Amino acid sequence: MRYLRTSSKTDDERLLSLIDECCSEVNDCVKPKTLHRIFDCKVTDDSLIIGDVSFHSKRLADTVKGCSKVCIFGATLGTECDRLLRTYGVTDISKSAVLQACLASKIEEVCDSLEDTLRAEGMNLRQRYSPGYFDLDIKENKKIFDMIELTKRIGITLTDTYQMVPTKSVTAIIGIEND
Repeated sequence: MRYLRTSSKTDDERLLSLIDECCSEVNDCVKPKTLHRIFDCKVTDDSLIIGDVSFHSKRLADTVKGCSKVCIFGATLGTECDRLLRTYGVTDISKSAVLQACLASKIEEVCDSLEDTLRAEGMNLRQRYSPGYFDLDIKENKKIFDMIELTKRIGITLTDTYQMVPTKSVTAIIGIEND
């Protein structure tokens, strides 16, 4: 409901039925994949530095300040989601909008699950931060792709405009608090 920007207290039976139908279709078609690596890092006033790679962002630096390690990850729902979105975008615009919301919710669920796994391994995590947030340029995605080989390992590609394919994919950096 949040991704549809509507009240969670709605009693519109047609909408609720369409949401259930789309969520079921999403659960049947998605093939989530994630990839993560832990890196040692240094943090300056306006950058996160991992080896010889710098991510220039004051907000990111503030988010990971005090951390000596970060997790960099990628997650995707797979290519079938893009096919569904294209199909319904032509044949059923209402279903396409609801499907878009269901897929957005699902990729967040996949990212949250990865974080839960890391926490279960004893890591104390900061908030995840992705290229395109505030002052971390979307172009920084290229560095993440190179660092953890997202294309080779889980099939996410990066366009020349720095958008990810499949579209329901996420990259992020998470600070790991020192014990």
